[in-house]
Amino acid sequence: MRKAGLVPLARPDHVLKSALAVRRYGPIAGAARVAATRDRAAVGLVDDLGPLTFHQLDLRSNALARALGERGVGAGSVVALLARDHRGAVETMLAAGKLGARLLLMNTGFARPQLVDVAEREGVTVFIHDEEFADLADALPEDIPRYLAWGCAANSLESLIAATDDAPVRAPAEPGGMVLLTSGTTGTPKGAPRQVRSPLAAAQFLDRVPLRARECTVLGAPLFHATGLSQFILSFALGSAVVLRRRFDPETVLADIAANRASAVVLVPTMLQRILDLGPDVLAAYDTSSLRIVFVSGSALSPELGNRATKAFGEVIHNLYGSTEVAVAAVATPEDWKAAPGTVGKPPVGCRVVLYDAGGRPVTEPGATGRVFVGSGLSFAGYTDGRTKDMIDGLLSSGDIGHFDAEGRLFIDGRDDDMIVSGGENVFPGEVENVLVEYPGVVEAAVVGVPDERFGQRLKAYVVVGDPSRVTADDLREHVKGTLARFKVPRDVVFLDELPRNATGKLLRGRLSALG
Repeated sequence: MRKAGLVPLARPDHVLKSALAVRRYGPIAGAARVAATRDRAAVGLVDDLGPLTFHQLDLRSNALARALGERGVGAGSVVALLARDHRGAVETMLAAGKLGARLLLMNTGFARPQLVDVAEREGVTVFIHDEEFADLADALPEDIPRYLAWGCAANSLESLIAATDDAPVRAPAEPGGMVLLTSGTTGTPKGAPRQVRSPLAAAQFLDRVPLRARECTVLGAPLFHATGLSQFILSFALGSAVVLRRRFDPETVLADIAANRASAVVLVPTMLQRILDLGPDVLAAYDTSSLRIVFVSGSALSPELGNRATKAFGEVIHNLYGSTEVAVAAVATPEDWKAAPGTVGKPPVGCRVVLYDAGGRPVTEPGATGRVFVGSGLSFAGYTDGRTKDMIDGLLSSGDIGHFDAEGRLFIDGRDDDMIVSGGENVFPGEVENVLVEYPGVVEAAVVGVPDERFGQRLKAYVVVGDPSRVTADDLREHVKGTLARFKVPRDVVFLDELPRNATGKLLRGRLSALG
């Protein structure tokens, strides 16, 4: 943390102020407040409307906190945010922290039933949203106040800020905390509360990811997702500028990296793929030589995609493995990736990963698979509805199956519940998918198990290709057969224009069967 510039040991007063700010206001508002006092002219945020300094963000969020406080928002309130990435979303986060209200980050891909269910379960008392989500907001009870984070109206955040004093507000008795939501790929998303009380939690990232103070991060992953939110908070804590856009556009990301001399870009794998698919001519048109970190998380990064990114940007891939519940579990550095493409690396300081077999016994042999369990100071303590994940020896299940190599690097083989049993043999889809995307012309692939009278289940592959005339089902089956065991060869191959994914790029396997 000292090397990153987060803890300047030459100024112990700054260390104390940082710790007190995080304890009083929470990790988001606390980090922004410290950054604002360090350098009033430092740019903290760049969005579609332009730059804002940390000082401006501090003043604007003071005004918003006071305006919302005058309207009844405070300790005990639950502020739900349904917004794209922009200053209104950030100012809502800051204001909630200054009021001691609980912040609930909602997924921009929500349908009305999900929104209503989550709002009722989490006890939402205030709803802040972009104008484009007005139809969703109308599904909520009329007694829940609503404000526009992005849009022009009397109830917009911009109107509240402009009409209110921006002097400092009194610190809350306790930080309100925040609730992240699971992806909800199997039903209504569950709430995973977070309460970060110490800036030392940043060590779990900085141990493996060489972020530095007062640089610039381009954030492609959305703020409501754990990947984007964690790196947003860490960048603010370091006093680094964050570049946000309301909608992801691959070429705009390249332009933002070049224009801001960004040292880091934060993406989910599908975003990275879309950037690389622009082609070498477009990539070469933008100066991305400032990049030291391509931070990827949120879903599996295939060896083929990670290697393409390394070829395009250099040895800068940092592949993080974690989840909404366990937070950080492992991070692959560029050195890890070069030695073992596809790995998620090793646990950082403060984290522990253990594999267990079906009987709850530790799996220690290299190459042997087991259920992944994680211990971390950032892990959640249970869902807001009272449920939790499986635990063994104080470690939390990630829901995945994985293995270690002889060097202690972790590999994730797939979800525990995605495992396919075909003819008595266990098959994890990720292994087959990685082989499929290595075939020339294949853009992405997903493999599922379907009922089979003879084998119980057989493998079915859904594949997206650049030019359907150049790739056949037989080509793909022969390719897999030449690499993996025969029982891992998909019997059925379906070609699609795109795979179904949620707003954060996570594959929706449950929807594949309806596509053919």
